[in-house]
Amino acid sequence: TEIYTLSLHDALPIFQVACQMEAEDVLREAGIQANLHHDGISGIPGLRADIIVSAENFKPTIEKYELDPTISLVFLKNIVDKQEIADKLVPAAQERAARP
Repeated sequence: TEIYTLSLHDALPIFQVACQMEAEDVLREAGIQANLHHDGISGIPGLRADIIVSAENFKPTIEKYELDPTISLVFLKNIVDKQEIADKLVPAAQERAARP
């Protein structure tokens, strides 16, 4: 499973890197194997992602792109809240893993 965390600008991804680190911990604790990457929203057209994770305030911007409908989108109110990440990302990753 390829998971991308997205920030507004790829040049200053401090908060998204923190999100990625928390997501890695949550997925590891749930026994889910995934490759996590980071990019800026401007990189969306070239992404080969199974799941995109980003802050909820970026939802309108991300939804403007014509994404592959098989990509799951996970939007977080607090990108470093392990419980919110677990509540939203783990089910998306499990669902993705169950696909053929």
